Amino acid sequence: MSKKNKADTQGFVYSTDPNFRFNNENDDSLETAVPAEQKLLIQLDKKQRGGKTVTLVTGFLGTVSDLELLAKNLRNFCGTGGSAKDGEAIVQGDQRDKVLQWLLKNGYTKAKKK
Repeated sequence: MSKKNKADTQGFVYSTDPNFRFNNENDDSLETAVPAEQKLLIQLDKKQRGGKTVTLVTGFLGTVSDLELLAKNLRNFCGTGGSAKDGEAIVQGDQRDKVLQWLLKNGYTKAKKK
């Protein structure tokens, strides 16, 4: 069942105004930058992940759907699982070399490992 007034990020919980609507901020209004202009940072992370190692790709400028597509392509190339959350593409395991190789092959010239 869909609610008329879904919670938002600004902290509004309830309004007595029957015509009140939340201002939905869509990340899809952004345009995705050209791959050659993206400054992506590839790093290894273990924090808050139960001791598991993941490769993070941060610095992506664009829509959420394009970030999810990037994460999907990276997962397929590396042959592992992962996701796209909070503006980061997450690939399971230490896949920094493979991720950098895929990014450079697909036009992301400013990508670098940390």
